[in-house]
Amino acid sequence: MNPIVLIPARMAATRLPGKPLADIEGLPMIVRVLRRAEAAGVGPVAVAAGDSEIVRAVEAAGGTAVLTDPDLPSGSDRILAALRTLDPAGRHDVVINLQGDIPFVAREAVAAPAELLFSEPRCDVSTIVVAEADPAERTNPDIPKAVVAWDPDGRTGKALYFTRSVLYGDAPVWLHHGIYGYRREALERFCAAPPSPLEMRERLEQLRALELGMNIWAAKVDEAPISVDNPSDLERARAHARELA
Repeated sequence: MNPIVLIPARMAATRLPGKPLADIEGLPMIVRVLRRAEAAGVGPVAVAAGDSEIVRAVEAAGGTAVLTDPDLPSGSDRILAALRTLDPAGRHDVVINLQGDIPFVAREAVAAPAELLFSEPRCDVSTIVVAEADPAERTNPDIPKAVVAWDPDGRTGKALYFTRSVLYGDAPVWLHHGIYGYRREALERFCAAPPSPLEMRERLEQLRALELGMNIWAAKVDEAPISVDNPSDLERARAHARELA
């Protein structure tokens, strides 16, 4: 297995325009994500950028970036375009799609999807989940939940569904975080297909993979990545960076 980590990023974020270049204690956010991905040691890392400003920032930090069509509809399409540019010969058979707005992502969250593809031959797409920390999270439609049939080890399992709806019962609710691992052929097939009915209904693109008959497997991780989606998240990220300094 020969993984590559690709980070999709574009400037046109609705709630936080220019988010990839937002300063977090002296470093653009996209550079912080890049550094964490490199430190994870999963494979080579590159940014799939929708804007030339992002390319310049990444290259100024010594990283690799590929300029992609800014009109591509999703991060998945963006990483596939970058992959085709960086690796036209197909040497990389696994692609990790790492969000560009998680500046303190742990190594575990980057490595787990790759390790799952390596250990589980039935897996086409891999991802991560975290146990709910607050009962209010299970009723929050902004937080996707995963329904998983866990293996006996209790750490990995096949994902049966993803939803924004409320999940009931005494068992833990597993919150989905959108870091994905794809076998290369699965990424090609996923991006070639149009949005599916369930994907459009739930506004969750991973449901397209399920409707295509792909197998998605999830790995539990112990800590949810800090995600920056709005100005208040950015201030919290800056405060966290100061604590780490």
